[in-house]
Amino acid sequence: MGGERKVFTLAEVSEHNSPKDCWLVIDGKVYDVTKFLDDHPGGDEVLLSATGKDATDDFEDVGHSSSAKAMMDELYVGHIDSSTIPTKVKYTPPKQPHYNQDKTQEFVIKLLQFLVPLLILGLAFGVRFYTKSA
Repeated sequence: MGGERKVFTLAEVSEHNSPKDCWLVIDGKVYDVTKFLDDHPGGDEVLLSATGKDATDDFEDVGHSSSAKAMMDELYVGHIDSSTIPTKVKYTPPKQPHYNQDKTQEFVIKLLQFLVPLLILGLAFGVRFYTKSA
């Protein structure tokens, strides 16, 4: 498709999702990878699973060679209308209280809360017993 610069929506590209007609969106460009499915080193399933979405992250995560990137020029069919691609939502974990890995301080407090009343009780009985026997 020589010098044409066709712009596709994600919905249009998503219709091309079969082994007989497979298009991908990578870096804002649309590629017809149908004739490359059988030759893809990762297998056709990898390419087919990347249809219907922006596959840029999938493509970059693998770390393709410069020759693989050069091969993409032959498969180019147009650009994607970026307004049709859903925006990515960054995951923000919920706020949680700080986790204290050093539990020594808490352990000492709980131990004292247990032992001090026992010590007072023992001291009271000891004083009483000592005063009766003296």
